[in-house]
Amino acid sequence: MENSEILKKLERPQGKIDVVLDTDTFNEIDDQYALAYMIQSQDKFNILGIYAAPFFNHHSASPKEGMEKSYDEILNVYKLLNRPEFEAITFKGSTEFLTDSEPTITDAVKHLIDTALNHSSENPLYVIGIAAATNIASAILLEPKIVDNIVVLWLGGLGYEWHNNLSFNCRQDLVAARVLLDTPMPLVQFPGMGVISAFATTGPELEYWLKGKNSFCDYMVNKTEEEARITNLKNGGKVWSRALWDIVPIGWLLSDEFMKDKLVYSPIMQDNHYYSWDFRRHFIKYVYFVERDKLMEDVFEKLANIESI
Repeated sequence: MENSEILKKLERPQGKIDVVLDTDTFNEIDDQYALAYMIQSQDKFNILGIYAAPFFNHHSASPKEGMEKSYDEILNVYKLLNRPEFEAITFKGSTEFLTDSEPTITDAVKHLIDTALNHSSENPLYVIGIAAATNIASAILLEPKIVDNIVVLWLGGLGYEWHNNLSFNCRQDLVAARVLLDTPMPLVQFPGMGVISAFATTGPELEYWLKGKNSFCDYMVNKTEEEARITNLKNGGKVWSRALWDIVPIGWLLSDEFMKDKLVYSPIMQDNHYYSWDFRRHFIKYVYFVERDKLMEDVFEKLANIESI
């Protein structure tokens, strides 16, 4: 794809758009917030698919179990939101990272390919990736034509000035990260530490804005506080904040007031996870600042307005 076409598609979309979400929902606590925030923003989004992505950490014994737990947690979020209609467009994704296997057709990958092929360059599908990019990269490798019809928003990698680049979503599947960064296509990168890490909240803030508002909010306040307790046991600290990373790509689509971005040459992800650059490569958009208070206000207002079951 030519740079001129990429640049045109990297403009923030106007009007209502078609989206799919790729999420490792059981990994931490931010995916649940992101999923609910997207569902509460249907004045902007036609939600066409939700995909469970693999992950592997202390919450799962394998990438497959991580994907299965994420799928179950997506359904749990629907119950808390009282939105069972989304179950019909929710699909299980890859059970192994591309570092360990060839891309395979899963329900999520097939749905992404089919949905993308039903779109066009003039009416693209916005693919929001807030997990290891295994499902998205698999779809691109299996059907390269879809890159003409999609815009990918991916939370992966760390800030370009950060002292290392051990991003969870990158290091889980380096091959998938490279597919996204190396393929000439419209891509918006949301780096973690050094940029999106600023989009954080605290216990007292959650208690004030969300506690007692509805079943979902109560569930997430308790879950966030428990995740913070686990982290504090490891780090020995009493004061905590939690970055709600995965909300940010959704916010980028909603308003140009929520963050600042710039055009950069797509970086090369090295085996040691550090970046290098070749200024002959295609452009991507790089988010470098989040208007934390403006975006958090919109999130809190929409989540507090969820009707309880």
